[in-house]
Amino acid sequence: MSTDAVEIVTLYFAALRDKVGLDRETISLPEDVRTIADLAAWLETNRPSLRGHVAKARFAVGEEFVEGARALRRGDVVALIPPVSGG
Repeated sequence: MSTDAVEIVTLYFAALRDKVGLDRETISLPEDVRTIADLAAWLETNRPSLRGHVAKARFAVGEEFVEGARALRRGDVVALIPPVSGG
């Protein structure tokens, strides 16, 4: 493994947790996954149970919502939060 490898923890909430079957996982990111948008695309490909659901999710890092261009850093904790329904 390269010393440049970025390892993050991904937290799954609500319906996304149910779909993936985990509440969290540690991911060593491939070299081409460096932003939230990259991570979203990677999850769509590498977590088949999430396919079609990641695009609707909100992403948060450090308890703050982030946009797709946000760079991922070693040790980030990235939460995937599905849309809230109801009213």
